[in-house]
Amino acid sequence: MSTASHSSEHNLLPLIVEPEQLQEHLQAPELLIIDVPANGESYRQGHVPGAIYLDFRYLMRGEGPVPNDVPSVEFLSKLFSALGLTRDTHVVAYDDEGGGWAARLLWTLELIGHTRYSYLNGGIHAWRDAGLEESTEPTAPTPSEYHAEILNPSAAITCDEIKEKLSNKQFAIWDARSKAEYDGERGNNKHLGHIPGAVNMDWLDAMDRSRALRIRDYAELMTELNALGLTPDKEIATHCQSHHRSSFTWLVGKALGFNIRGYAGSWGEWGNRDDTPIEK
Repeated sequence: MSTASHSSEHNLLPLIVEPEQLQEHLQAPELLIIDVPANGESYRQGHVPGAIYLDFRYLMRGEGPVPNDVPSVEFLSKLFSALGLTRDTHVVAYDDEGGGWAARLLWTLELIGHTRYSYLNGGIHAWRDAGLEESTEPTAPTPSEYHAEILNPSAAITCDEIKEKLSNKQFAIWDARSKAEYDGERGNNKHLGHIPGAVNMDWLDAMDRSRALRIRDYAELMTELNALGLTPDKEIATHCQSHHRSSFTWLVGKALGFNIRGYAGSWGEWGNRDDTPIEK
C-alpha cells in the first residue's frame, strides 16, 4: 500500500475537492461518494448523483463508558463492506452541516489506513450553490469484502497520551467546542472546563458562511491558528464533546499541513473521568 497520503499520482482527487471538480469525475468507476448528513431528510431531499447514504451513528461505538469512541474493527469491517469499500476505492464524503460527520468518516478511513479520500468542500450546500444537478433517487451500495484494521493508530490520540504530553512544549490542543463549553459555562458532563493549555477555536469559525460553508481561506485560518499557538511544527490533538465537530478541525488541520490527531474520547471522556486535569 502506498504510504504517500494524498499524492496526486495515486489519488483521483485532491483532499479538498470543489463541486465542479467532483462533477467532472462522477462517472469514475473507482469513486464512492458517501453522504453522511446530520439530518437524514437531507439525502432524500437531494444528493450528489450516485452518492450513497450513511447514518452517522455507525461511525461511533454507541455503547460503553465512551459511546463516541471508535467502533470495533469487526464492526468497521462490516460497515465498510456494506458500503462497498475496496482497496482501490476513492471515497468522497460530504454532509449537510459544513463537514463534521463527513470528516468523522474520513478520519475513520485514515485510522484504518485507507488514504484515498476527499472532502467535498462545503458539502451539499456548496453543490447546490454551484447549481449542479441533484438526485432524489437513493443509490444502493455494491457490497464488498473489506477487512478493516487500525493500520494508522497515530491518527488518533488517547486520554492517557494527552495527559503524558501536557508539559511538552511541542504539543498543543485545539478545542473545537463553543467558547461557553471551553470556559466551563456549558455542558452536561461531571466536570466542566477545558484541558490545561488547550486553545479554543470553535469549529464553526473555520467555515466560511458566505461561501456555502466551505473551509475558510487557508492563509487567514493559518494566521489565526498560529496566533493561538497552533503551528505546523507541533503535534496537535483536537477534540470537542464527541469528536464530531473536531473531526472537521482535524480535516482542516490536515488540509493546512498540520501534524494533527483526533481525540475520539473528547470531553465526553475527559470531563467524566476523575483523573483528568481541568482548567476553567
